[in-house]
Amino acid sequence: MDIAVVVGLILAIGIFVFLIIGVPVSVSVGISSMIAMMYILSFDDALLSSSQRMFAGMNSFSLLAIPFFILAGVIMNNGGIATRLINCAKILSGRMPGSLAHTNTIANMLFGSISGSAVAAAAAVGTTMSPMQKKEGYHSDFSAAVNISSAPTGMLIPPSNIMIVYSLASGGTSIAALFLGGYLPGLLWGLSCMFIAWIISKKRNYKSQLSISWKDKFYIILDAVPCLLLIVIVIGGIIGGIFTATEGSAIAVIYSLILSFIYKTIKIRDLPGILIEATKTTSIVVFLIGVSTIMAWVMSFTNIPGLISDVLMSISDSPIVILLIMNLILLLVGAFMDPTPAVLIFTPIFLPIAMELGIDPIHFGVMLVLNVSVGTITPPVGPVLFIGVRVAKLKIENVIKPIMPFFIAIIGVLLLVTFVPAISLWLPDVFGLLTGE
Repeated sequence: MDIAVVVGLILAIGIFVFLIIGVPVSVSVGISSMIAMMYILSFDDALLSSSQRMFAGMNSFSLLAIPFFILAGVIMNNGGIATRLINCAKILSGRMPGSLAHTNTIANMLFGSISGSAVAAAAAVGTTMSPMQKKEGYHSDFSAAVNISSAPTGMLIPPSNIMIVYSLASGGTSIAALFLGGYLPGLLWGLSCMFIAWIISKKRNYKSQLSISWKDKFYIILDAVPCLLLIVIVIGGIIGGIFTATEGSAIAVIYSLILSFIYKTIKIRDLPGILIEATKTTSIVVFLIGVSTIMAWVMSFTNIPGLISDVLMSISDSPIVILLIMNLILLLVGAFMDPTPAVLIFTPIFLPIAMELGIDPIHFGVMLVLNVSVGTITPPVGPVLFIGVRVAKLKIENVIKPIMPFFIAIIGVLLLVTFVPAISLWLPDVFGLLTGE
């Protein structure tokens, strides 16, 4: 049997079995990769090569952006920023039917774009919005479905940690270009959720918000401006070439910390707990990157991506068919695996095929991230789904039916982004950041 087939089976079966028995994803990937490496190298060489590859995978200046953005997100989650963004979102949502549902969606987009975390957005915004919507007569399952379905928009709207992970896994795709490429798909995701919420709200006759005076609007926006400036400073600086993504992430930490101190929502005594929370999350992500580097080397050494490419190309040479197959695989994988390992595992497999079909790495990266983001709201793993129902004090079975219209709309956005490259590439093109420019 071909060595690539044997190694591929070792990796696939190993990861599947370990996950089934409850072993963490990072450990499952690491052990399976070690076993596969022992098949092609001696025991001593496998141990030495694994440790070297793991260290090399984590030894990256760009990778420093992830712990800083995670820390900034934790600070914001504890710093009263969500409340100010929700108040600002109330103004933006206007007086449409179901305006609180639109407020929830816009707040998730704003908070997610600042914190870069779908789970943090679902928790912070959902905790505030759920009681408000319940008080106004909104069904709890509908409110939870809106919150859950719109929370992952922050994984596409920059700054996005998962985009940084893709940049590393793809061999250095421009982070600035990826950030820009995620804007329109993220906005389309949010707008699709608002469209479904508008239809349902009109049908159920959910109330619109009370009129807010221009004076109150002015003070609410003024109060939110310092929070929104973070997006302008960090993303604008990265895109403008003033500083790198890593330097921008450090600026985000300092800015959010100063802002929280000014708002008096965080005290010095809170910092150890915030640092511990951020460290726990960072350690999981960085360890995943390290062990995934071992697997990426094993797959590259045995030419597994080439084998998969040959199989897919034997099915069809049509980019439409190949992209549909990729989407189906990624949606299935995303339902069982967290976004970070999914991106780390499937980027080296699918990216060469995509490039062979003439697909830009930025377009493919946005499509990949959108796919795995959908997995955060689908059972059985879906972290946003679990945090969303917990915040709403419901069971998962209560929200499966209400979330289906939103899910269908999001899949529509995924297909649109997949087959209309301009959605991902227009902004990077405007700023001259496309590959080869």
